Amino acid sequence: MSIIRRSNIFDPFSTDLWDPFEGFPFESSLALPRSGLHGETSAFAGARFDWKETPEAHVFKADLPGLKKEEVKVEVEDGSVLKISGERKRENEEKTDTWHRVERSSGSFLRSFRLPENAKVDGVRAAMENGVLTVTVPKEGVQKPEVKSIEISG
Repeated sequence: MSIIRRSNIFDPFSTDLWDPFEGFPFESSLALPRSGLHGETSAFAGARFDWKETPEAHVFKADLPGLKKEEVKVEVEDGSVLKISGERKRENEEKTDTWHRVERSSGSFLRSFRLPENAKVDGVRAAMENGVLTVTVPKEGVQKPEVKSIEISG
């Protein structure tokens, strides 16, 4: 039988989980999400993005607190896929340190977006300010249909 492991039963941010299948011969259902990022929090791996379309461009924004622009990569692949990736390293541990809680996430992320046909990939711009990445993909000039006025006789 599995035991509930809680360091503080009243802590709403506790990451301790009760796994009723712990100890069975097959892999635990709760271990599955954690197995790929052993020892790292996966919250950062799921970096969230906003994508809005304006009349002039497609604008992508992501909150990436604590990352420097050198730790983020923005690429356009095959002329139609915007790829944004980065990694936050885990803080070095000193032998004399005593950690009481680790809630800040670390790890890497990769997000891909298929750009619409009207995206002008040659003009992609990226900027990072106060931990917010903004990627602007301009749109091709939409040509308005030429209208020719016809004089009516009669």
